[in-house]
Amino acid sequence: MPRLDGRKNNELRKVNIIRNYIHHAEGSVLIEFGNTRVICTASVDDKVPPFKKGTGEGWVTSEYSMLPRSTQTRNVRDISKLKKSGRSNEIQRLIGRSLRSVVDFRQLGERTIIIDCDVIQADGSTRTAAITGSFIALMDACSYLVDKKIITGIPITDFVAAVSVGLVNGQEMLDLCYEEDSNATVDMNVVMTDNGKLIEVQASGELAPFSRKELSSMLDLAEAGINNLIKIQKNTLLGGYK
Repeated sequence: MPRLDGRKNNELRKVNIIRNYIHHAEGSVLIEFGNTRVICTASVDDKVPPFKKGTGEGWVTSEYSMLPRSTQTRNVRDISKLKKSGRSNEIQRLIGRSLRSVVDFRQLGERTIIIDCDVIQADGSTRTAAITGSFIALMDACSYLVDKKIITGIPITDFVAAVSVGLVNGQEMLDLCYEEDSNATVDMNVVMTDNGKLIEVQASGELAPFSRKELSSMLDLAEAGINNLIKIQKNTLLGGYK
């Protein structure tokens, strides 16, 4: 069965990254995975959480939210409910973990880089788009610190990207849009580094259990997709994308 947008099962949606999207932020991008669009900013704060004070080490943290009409029907803002939704909390913690895994905190020094991910249009895989875009924003914020001679080198040890995979109508598919995701028998998000090391794997049998063989096959599919995303990240940072 062909996919909704005509892609092959192992094909990413069109990915576009626009750097320096927000004028005031030390690092910022607009990232598009098909019709999913996320603004990612990186802000430098000369403070660290209490557990980092006096250690000489920095920190990276993140926040995630969705605009009310980023979805087909209006979302209620978290501020209107006076608490962060469980989903937003889970995703922002995932983004933070993913980025912290490749940061040398001692080289960063006692400062925090705060990543804000705001979904302006959602069509599936918002968390993976947010991680992939946030890495570029983080890299640009670190470059800003180097340019200002605040730190001596980029404190990032590897590239990071993320992608969704799933089992839809009996077929393994890469980079699910919303309709594919909502009909998936298995839904999976994978975060990986440039050297092929896993940071996080989130996999759920939504309608039925799945086999170890299917898990391995979907991980292979995700790895190929992440390798392509990291190529796009590198081209973006080298000026290959606007």
